[in-house]
Amino acid sequence: MAQVTLARALNEALRTSMDNDPKVLLMGEDIGKLGGVFRVTDGLQKDFGEDRVIDTPLAESGIVGTAIGLAIRGYRPVCEIQFDGFVYPAYDQIVSQLAKMHARSKGTIALPVTIRIPFGGGIGAVEHHSESPEAYFAHTAGLKVVACSNPADGHAMLQQAVASDDPVLFFEPKRRYWEKADVDLSRTSFDPLWSARVVRPGRDATLVAYGPMVRTCLDAASAAAEEGKELEVVDLRSLSPLDFPTVLASVRHTQRLIVVHEAPSFVGLGSEIAARVSEELYFEMEAPVLRVTGFDTPYPPSRVEEEYLPDLDRVLHAVDRSLAY
Repeated sequence: MAQVTLARALNEALRTSMDNDPKVLLMGEDIGKLGGVFRVTDGLQKDFGEDRVIDTPLAESGIVGTAIGLAIRGYRPVCEIQFDGFVYPAYDQIVSQLAKMHARSKGTIALPVTIRIPFGGGIGAVEHHSESPEAYFAHTAGLKVVACSNPADGHAMLQQAVASDDPVLFFEPKRRYWEKADVDLSRTSFDPLWSARVVRPGRDATLVAYGPMVRTCLDAASAAAEEGKELEVVDLRSLSPLDFPTVLASVRHTQRLIVVHEAPSFVGLGSEIAARVSEELYFEMEAPVLRVTGFDTPYPPSRVEEEYLPDLDRVLHAVDRSLAY
């Protein structure tokens, strides 16, 4: 075991993937000599060379389009989108080509492309650097979408994403890059990539979250415990496919559900989860499903982002509302 940051855990995952498969290569803006804006690829170009860790032009559409061509030729490209808000120039390539080519070819073409996207706020960044675009891609058939929340999962899930024959959008919570945890860097067997996990058991209400909000929910559960409330926290990990059996089992146990994410509430992941849980468990619930999310506005200037982002107080307020029914 080693105590490492999320950024270091992701770096080690990429290193292991490249060691294990010479067809794995990395592409992105400033990922080589600089090691990436968040230093996730630090040292990899020095060790693997410029042919496998490629500094690209500032052209996200070109990065993903090139990766698609490389995947067709048998490579396993891992693209880094420098910030969440920079992914939109590549949206057409991702949705029109990457997501559809396997079905279009009747299964004869595999596209093992991983697209790493730092996402979410909380770092005091400017416009286009603090967005949560995951619902755009989770809505698109043909794409797999996952979000890690901690160093151990980051280390495991990124290796699994790179090894997958499906295109994977890999969302990394940028505000958690510097948080540390114990990680077994030599581990080779992992939980299924598309599975959710109960990270804190409880009996009074279920909190469902992913990415940066998992830590917020765990903190809320610790605060609620001081008042005698036991909150169960579920880390979704995979957004598409969604592990509904794990979510439904938790809600059957607690009979209350609060979904938490940074993205705006309208047509977000919380909407789908609320709809599915209500369809399945309507007569077993003690309260309606509640959502704690970002607001339905463009991401605000950094000086007021703490008013925008869900925090411990907003989560606990929703818990109180749910328990009051």
